[in-house]
Order: sequence, then structure tokens, then C-alpha cells
Amino acid sequence: MSDHAIEALLLEGRRFEPPEAFRARAALRDPRIYEDAQRDPEGFWASIARELHWFRPWTKVLEWAPPYAKWFVDARTNIAYNALDRHLGTPRRNKAAIMWEGEPGDERVLTYADLHREVSKFANVLKGLGVRSGDRVAIYLPMIPELPIAMLACARIGAAHTVIFGGFSAEALRDRINDAQAKVLITADGGWRRGNVVPLKRNADEALEGTPSIQHVVVVRRIGEAAAIHIREGRDHWWHRLMADAALRCEAEPVDSEHLLYILYTSGTTGKPKGIVHTTGGYMAGTYATTKWIFDLREDDVYWCTADIGWVTGHSYIVYGPLLNGATAVMYEGTPDYPEKDRFWAIVEKYGVNVIYTAPTAIRTFMKWGPDHPRRHDLSSLRLLGTVGEPINPEAWVWYYRYIGGERCPVVDTWWQTETGMILISPLPGITTLKPGSATRALPGISAEIVNEQGRPVGPNEGGYLVLTRPWPAMLRGIYGDPERYQQQYWNRFPGMYFTGDGAKRDEDGYIWLLGRVDDVINVAGHRIGTYEVESALVDHPSVAEAAVIGVSHDIKGQAIAAFVTLKEGNAPGTEAVETLKQHVVKKIGALARPEQILFTGELPKTRSGKIMRRLLRDIAEGRIMGDTTTLADPNVVEALKNRYEEEVGS
Repeated sequence: MSDHAIEALLLEGRRFEPPEAFRARAALRDPRIYEDAQRDPEGFWASIARELHWFRPWTKVLEWAPPYAKWFVDARTNIAYNALDRHLGTPRRNKAAIMWEGEPGDERVLTYADLHREVSKFANVLKGLGVRSGDRVAIYLPMIPELPIAMLACARIGAAHTVIFGGFSAEALRDRINDAQAKVLITADGGWRRGNVVPLKRNADEALEGTPSIQHVVVVRRIGEAAAIHIREGRDHWWHRLMADAALRCEAEPVDSEHLLYILYTSGTTGKPKGIVHTTGGYMAGTYATTKWIFDLREDDVYWCTADIGWVTGHSYIVYGPLLNGATAVMYEGTPDYPEKDRFWAIVEKYGVNVIYTAPTAIRTFMKWGPDHPRRHDLSSLRLLGTVGEPINPEAWVWYYRYIGGERCPVVDTWWQTETGMILISPLPGITTLKPGSATRALPGISAEIVNEQGRPVGPNEGGYLVLTRPWPAMLRGIYGDPERYQQQYWNRFPGMYFTGDGAKRDEDGYIWLLGRVDDVINVAGHRIGTYEVESALVDHPSVAEAAVIGVSHDIKGQAIAAFVTLKEGNAPGTEAVETLKQHVVKKIGALARPEQILFTGELPKTRSGKIMRRLLRDIAEGRIMGDTTTLADPNVVEALKNRYEEEVGS
């Protein structure tokens, strides 16, 4: 985020109190909850956990040996039991759990009883394929009901799932399967995206050429004949055929509170994605509580998180959090602009959505399209709006509040990460005075601080690093198979504190303003992409000698990827080379990592020790005055590159 943008944020003076009608009915109305949690954090989280089902109670709430935490020590539970079985003896049994809409317009509604039956059957399918407690199962599916069914079935029998976003390439899929050593892959013949078929099974077949741990592949028929896929006898099995023969009952396996629930891969500052480890009990308590508090869920609410389940937002706030609360959730397969730019608002009207949780990127896109699209639909059912994935600029916040919420719906801007598992900074909509652009305060029971390079707290309006100074229930338990990287990445920068990798400021009222990433991770439309993995993909192309990747400001996505590339001798730069390299990155990682800009240069700015000065590349791309160039081996490189960039891209 530019200095000008930061300054503008902190001058933001608009305030929005919770509407009286909203506050009067809100689940949380008493601000003393913050003091109660601060006074006895462990007792606070224990009281929340007691609202859930445990086969065996804990002997100790928290065991903290930095950087490792155990929550609800010695307890046994099952998150699928809590998400499904716990509701079956109540009127929720026949309540809609998931209302699903496919991109072409097909629909399914699953009640809690329906979902319980399907999950139990697929749990038996997994058992029949040899999956046991502790095994890993990879899931590479579009946004269809079989995705949450598969996740819950894994959890039911104690197997860990690793969901791989359907937009990832075959190579990215292979890398993640191999890192997790998954035993079974669940995929589909394809998915729909803007009327086109996403070839998931064909991608999977390519990935499986190098995945020796996979014993079986389960394939959901989503597209049909048009997908034109190959089924390998003995390895590949149709989902519907396995389910036709599966037994209806499968008891939930009581697992230890610290039992591995899932691995979710996220980008880091090195090329290898990090397998973030989440366990059962603490994650369950954290997602249950935050879904209830932040979205103020009521029994008759229809809730819609527009994220993809391939990301952590979908795990915590499409699948686990809403189902733990017995909510009715909308799930949509497609994009906001297909077949028309009003698709989201048509869904809100059709299902009577009360709470919507979406990304600032989407809101900025809606702003660009103008208010006529939402005006065509009745959005009066909405009473709460949420945002997730990146800081939201105040103008987008106000547009969302005005044109989507009709100036009657509080906006909860939430901050959290794949690693945190649950939302950590957010308004409580019945309590908090809102400031457009600020995620406001750390939630009850969460301890966040902003520190300088020495790890000391900074004063009001001083920039610093956002850290967490106390463990929280849904926190990551490590990086799968790499404890050293876990320690190095999150705990070495400021000993005893979790380093988030985000910059932040706190204003005079104690409100937190997120300023974006401070490490080599780019946040593109709320998706974290490591610069190193894009650089590695570019250098993998035979024409490329060297590459440096940075994030640049983008009006819609927040950040976009810009690449500075040096070609090997004999390779010509030009439009064709740009397109070839963009497609190569898509093949290696996926469309989300496609560079917005590629600039060819004979040389990159480097220190005398050979380190690429990405800081200077960012200065060039953002049109800023050059930083200190005295450490460069050849300062003239920067000036030449700056002139070239302004000529080709524009300052």
C-alpha cells in the first residue's frame, strides 16, 4: 500500500454506529465481553467449548510451550459429529443446511438429515477404499455439494483432508498431493466457469503421473459426456456408483482434540507451498464462536459466504463454522458475472440471503460495474455485510454499505489468515462503532499488538508489524513435515510472538488499520501468492535466465503481479514472448498467478553480493522516487529500467 493511501486511510473520519434495530436483537450487545475474556482467557474459551459436544472432557484448557500449543488437552471429540449429529435431535434435523446453486442454474437443497446421510455413506466409501484414521485424502473439486460432503466424511473417520483449489494446475496439484502423501484423490470430470468446462479430471490424470502415494481416485460426474474423460480401471471409481452400494450408518470416530483435521497449502516466501496444519478441538471452538459472534446468526437466517472452499475462508466460514452453528448456508459454483453481472444479487433475492460475506476485490468490481445491477433486485433481506481477504479501502466500504446494504446493514471487515484458522480482528456488529477501512479491534480472547523492528509496541498512528502475543484456539499447529520452517517463518522474527507478515497501524481509538503484506507475498484478489514461486515458474521456462516478481497496486484486485525478466541469449522479447511466459506461469501454478505485466530487461538491479533489489523494482513500478541505490553493483541499471518501465507500462 502506498504512503499516500496509508495517510488517506488514517484521515478517514466517518463513523457508523450499529443501527438501533440491529443492536436490540444482536446476540452480543454487552462490551464487557472484552474485559471478561481479557481477565481469564482460558476460562473464556472453555465456556465456549462447553457449548459443543465432547466424547471425553479436557483435563487442561491450554498447554503452551512456544511455539506449540495444545488446546483442550486429552479431550476427545469429532467435528463432523458436532456439525451434523448434534442437530439431528432438534428441529434443525429437517432444516436446510446447504442451498446450492450451480453456475448453469441447477439447484440442490440438503437438510441436516440429508447431509448426515450423505456424509455417513461417503465415510463408508472411504473406509472401503482403505482410508483409516490419520490418512490424508486430497480433494480437487468444483464448488459442488460433494466437496463439503467429502471433507466431513474425512473428519468423521479421523482422516485428514487437503482441499486443493480447482483453479490450480496439474503441477501444483501434484506437488500438494506428494507433500501430504495423500492416499486417495477425490475429483470431478470437470466444473463450470463462465460457461466453459474446467478440465479437473484431465488435470488430475496429468498430476497422477507422478504421485505414487495415490491408490484410488473417486470421480464425481458433474459435466457428463462433454467432459470426455478417461477412467482407468482399478484406480478410478465413479462417486455415484460407490455411493449406491454404501451403508447408511457410520459412527463418528472420537478423536483427540489435537488430532489432525486438515492440511491447507498457502504461499510463502520460498517456492514450496506451506502445508498449514489445523487440528480438531481448538479449530472447532474458534470457528464456532466467531461465526456466531461476527455474523450474528439467527435460527432463520440464510447466510452466504461467496469464497471458494479451496481457500481457508471456505473451510471455516462455508463448511465448519456455519454447520457447527446449525445455520442455513448458500453455496454457489460460479462467478459473479455469469451469465450477467447481477448474478450475485439475483442469488441474494432468490434465496432471501440475510448475511453475505465477500471480498473487497469483488466489491471494487461491483463498484466499477455501477449500482444499476444491484438496483434490479430486491436486497431487503440483507441485514449484515462482511468482507474478507485483504484490507478494504474506505470508498469500497461505503459503496457496499450504501448500495448493497441500503445504509441499514453493519459492515464487518474481518482480518485473519490460513494460519490463524479463525477470524481474529473484526467488529462485533451489535457493539462496535464502525470506521470504513478498519477491521477495528481484536476479538474477545485475542491479543494483537503492533511492534517496531525491535519488537516493542509502537504509538498511535505509527506503522509497525502486526503480531499476536497469546495463543488462540484455531491457530496452526505447524507446517506439515517441516517444523524448522514453522519456527523460522512465524516465531523467530519476534521471539514469543506470532509474526503475521502484515503491516498495521493503530489509531487514537485503538482501532487497527491493516496496511498489507510486508514479506515477499503478493495478495491478489485476497489470494496469497509467493513471489518466489512465480519467479521459479518463470525461470523454469527455457528462454528465461532470471526473473524478479513484485506486487503492484491494482484498482480491482488490490495487488497484481509484475515480473521483470531477463532472457537467455538468442531469445527475442516482444508480445509473443510475454504471452508465452504468462501461459507458462498458468501451467505451472494456475490462472491466479498469471502476471499482469512482464517487462524484459538486460539486467536486474542487484547488490554487490548479487541480491536482487526488489524494493527498487517496487519503487519503479509504483512511480516513486528511487530509494537508496548506493549498495548496487551498477546504479545505472535502475535508471535505465525506470525509463523503460515508464515507456512500456506507464508510471
